[in-house]
Amino acid sequence: MPVAVREADSEERGRTRPVRWVVAAGVAVLALLLAGVLAFAFTSGDDEPRVPGVDSADAGFARDMAVHHQQAVEMSFIVRDRTDDEDVRRLAYDIANTQANQRGMLLGWLDLWQLPKVAPDGAGPMVWMEEEGGHGGHGAGGAAAMPGMASEEELERLGRLRDEEAEVFYLQLMTDHHQGGVPMAEACVSLCAVPAEKRLAAGMVEGQQSELRLMRDLLADRGAKPRT
Repeated sequence: MPVAVREADSEERGRTRPVRWVVAAGVAVLALLLAGVLAFAFTSGDDEPRVPGVDSADAGFARDMAVHHQQAVEMSFIVRDRTDDEDVRRLAYDIANTQANQRGMLLGWLDLWQLPKVAPDGAGPMVWMEEEGGHGGHGAGGAAAMPGMASEEELERLGRLRDEEAEVFYLQLMTDHHQGGVPMAEACVSLCAVPAEKRLAAGMVEGQQSELRLMRDLLADRGAKPRT
């Protein structure tokens, strides 16, 4: 009987919590976009506002990090339904909301700049990072070419695991994800021209480095380590 109650509670959470997460993220995105709508351009030497070009680091970072963030949100929703551990669920909630908000800002800027949300002419991800010590140039390998991205097989495995196994695998996947995302954000801090985007990227570096430390501790509590 207690098992049935727990299963019913889990099903109820599955029906209600995604709505609350999505609504909260959507409201925050709208607020952030309204607050930053006047800061979407940068100023040239003659003090005239300019919009980044389609091949700029600003546009490339916005496109690539929006894709990168989307997978982090997806993984966080998956693990939320695979465990009842409050520490992991709280982390997943924070990551899903933060990265959904940031993704909304990045896509909103692309809209304001009237730039495509996919790389033009079939260019692969990370090309905009080539100036930054040769980290880019992955070619047209798709999203999987971006550092830290989980494979489809890994996402499917996460969806099959439960409880501590799901917690450990999520923490390992998200550690890889952040370790790939931090250098991308650091590159934008160096290469992007739009001040608001540079500030957002710097905040990503700080936030994800803090989460990396937390995830290392959560893994240690479970007798596990990061994969890399």
